[in-house]
Amino acid sequence: MPDAFPYLLAFDTSTELLSVALSCNRTVLERSGPGGAQSSTTLIPMAQALLAEAGIGFGQLRAIAFGRGPGSFTGLRTACAAAQGMAYGARSAQHPHGLPVLPIDTLAAVAEAARAESGATRVVATLDARMDEVYVQPLVWDDGLQQWLAEDGGHARLARPEDILVPQGWTLAGNARAAYGDRIVPAVSLHVLPHAAALLRLAPGLMAAGGLVPAAEALPLYVRDKVAQTTEERLAARNAAA
Repeated sequence: MPDAFPYLLAFDTSTELLSVALSCNRTVLERSGPGGAQSSTTLIPMAQALLAEAGIGFGQLRAIAFGRGPGSFTGLRTACAAAQGMAYGARSAQHPHGLPVLPIDTLAAVAEAARAESGATRVVATLDARMDEVYVQPLVWDDGLQQWLAEDGGHARLARPEDILVPQGWTLAGNARAAYGDRIVPAVSLHVLPHAAALLRLAPGLMAAGGLVPAAEALPLYVRDKVAQTTEERLAARNAAA
């Protein structure tokens, strides 16, 4: 972690894993635990424990980074609310409007976790979206920018497991294989989740590119705009599956 960003807090609650990490110059402190509904009660105490271990307070942070989605709707709302609360709570003479925040795409964090584990630089990042769908995005690592860039400028999208395409030489990463198994075309696959340490590695490049925003703009990235199905839609889905 570059010395230009000595203290940076990051967390992700987009999946079943709650992950929190703190950069202290060149050292990274980490905590993890169950995600989902539990993250709303354990995230802030976990962050406070890391700050206490480092001997600093929220006001000494450079910024707060968080996984903005796609992912669990409840998890994303938790992350945004926590980021805003922490940022506003750290108002000071230097930051009268609170700390800046750094929203980071969770699929980029998936790709970064895969790169750290295997060295992959071309990744089809996936996360289980439930409802028989997967969040998917092909990403390419740019070593100069130190960022993951969308292949052909595309955005994260929803796809059926059978429709996920993994080109030759690419790596499938995330938790879609674990969720849907052989319904996904065989490919080199890594089971990884977005975690806070991956967010910290991505943060310097994104901050240099102007990714910091005011706390009020700690907003989720929703790819699916509808969570619940009507009774008729559920019946139609069951009939189609049958």
